[in-house]
Amino acid sequence: MDPVTSGILVLIALVLLMAIGVPIAFALGGVSIVALVLNRGMVELTYFGETFFGSIASFGFVAIPMFILMGAAVASSPTGRDLYRSLDLWMGRLPGGLAISNIAACSVFAALSGSSPATCAAIGKLGIPEMRKRGYPDGVAAGCIAAGGTLGILIPPSVTMIVYGISTETSIGRLFIAGALPGVMLAALFMLWTLIACKLAGGYDTPSPLMQVANQVKENVEGNMRALMRVVPFLVVVFAILFALYGGVATPSEAAGVGAFFCIALAIIVYRMWQFKPLKTVMRDALRESVMIMLIIAAAEIFAFALSSMYITQTLAEAIAALEVNRWALMGAINLFLLVAGFFLPPVAVIVMTAPILLPIVLAANFDPYWFAVILTINLEIGLITPPVGLNLFIIKGITPDIDLRDILMGSLPYALCMVLGIVILCFFPEIATWLPDVLMNPSG
Repeated sequence: MDPVTSGILVLIALVLLMAIGVPIAFALGGVSIVALVLNRGMVELTYFGETFFGSIASFGFVAIPMFILMGAAVASSPTGRDLYRSLDLWMGRLPGGLAISNIAACSVFAALSGSSPATCAAIGKLGIPEMRKRGYPDGVAAGCIAAGGTLGILIPPSVTMIVYGISTETSIGRLFIAGALPGVMLAALFMLWTLIACKLAGGYDTPSPLMQVANQVKENVEGNMRALMRVVPFLVVVFAILFALYGGVATPSEAAGVGAFFCIALAIIVYRMWQFKPLKTVMRDALRESVMIMLIIAAAEIFAFALSSMYITQTLAEAIAALEVNRWALMGAINLFLLVAGFFLPPVAVIVMTAPILLPIVLAANFDPYWFAVILTINLEIGLITPPVGLNLFIIKGITPDIDLRDILMGSLPYALCMVLGIVILCFFPEIATWLPDVLMNPSG
């Protein structure tokens, strides 16, 4: 069977398995094994175990569970509550200020947790009920949190950036820094749209109930400042990790391990999480997410091995390289492909399956690999708030079951367009992603 036909059959089988609810890791692994046996014989099974375990037997992968543990410690503590209270104090008086402060809280919490679902859940549990109580439309309240939560995979430290770095053998420290300014840009675009949406809907400049009584202002300020002071140590840990990475002081795995230790220690000391139950929750959540991601990575490596063994990858790469098209037309096609892939698959699965294939094509077209990592990540962010998968949409639905899913979706779509605008801006001004890494690290990375 020729590689093109084999590739089509493999793709159809994979889509069918995922469509009937088979977990991604098992769908990838199952399709790969069957394809290898049918095309190469039973002898291929002898390489399965070696490839599966060898793909994750790298010291670099230690950074993934450590960063996840760090994020779980932050997400399970009241850090999100304190962050939310503090930002509401400063932004609550703006038109739509509460929604804007929620996006700001999502941006900061994303840097603390490195996880979009954790960011969406932690800030959404606090922000959505408060916004609805103050009269914000359900779509605005749900949409700004769903969109703000996507920043977790872009603003450093980001687990998906670690996966991209390991999959493509690029500098993780440089990837982190490359995502910083684009993350700030997206947050600013989200805030701008939120301000416009609230103005169109009638303002929503009602002060916080905590600020309506004059004789309570001083007490509120002091209380919120104390809350902010409890968040500052966690922010210091994040900045220390980034400094260690781009300063060459520590490897990503070392920095992640130290960061996880300090975040757990801070959660215990600052929030007095001495009991066994909250610590058990932290470890359980970190273990679940780590195992899920590592299984997907290992299964995707088997899938990539199968595609390569059947010459599907090489045939696809040669076909794309043979296209005599403008490099921006090629990038447009890649963006469309990533966008569609993000609709159906989680970011980690898309990265480990496509990044090693796409990167040589991107480099041949003379695009910067770190700029491309940011473009890829933003495409995957869009998939988090768009159907049919739209993980953040379902997290919001779980938090607020009385809000119609259609309202959540319609409130999130304008933010997806903001991300598309962000990609366009990055195409015109790639320095937004490349300038800071070149300043903090040498240009060659």
